[in-house]
Amino acid sequence: MIETLTNFFITSALVLFGIAFIIGLFRLIKGPTTADRVVAFDASSAVIMCIIGIVSVIYNTVSFLDSIMLVAIISFVSSVSISRFIGGGRVFNGTNKRNH
Repeated sequence: MIETLTNFFITSALVLFGIAFIIGLFRLIKGPTTADRVVAFDASSAVIMCIIGIVSVIYNTVSFLDSIMLVAIISFVSSVSISRFIGGGRVFNGTNKRNH
């Protein structure tokens, strides 16, 4: 009984996250502004992390958790870079002087 409920909830979670990913992918492609695309990319990467976590539960392993960390790091760095590019047109500011 409990295994049946667990399988039902895992399957329904995968279906819902799949639908959310498709909607986010549509917004990523169709988004009217670049800021909308950045938000859609963040949401899509969060959904991908959730899907990887559910697959990790299905296979009863922790091997996929490294992949979740990799997706999170890439998502964070790309979101910050794109946001800085939108804000000022430059990703790296070459005028910063370090105090030695």
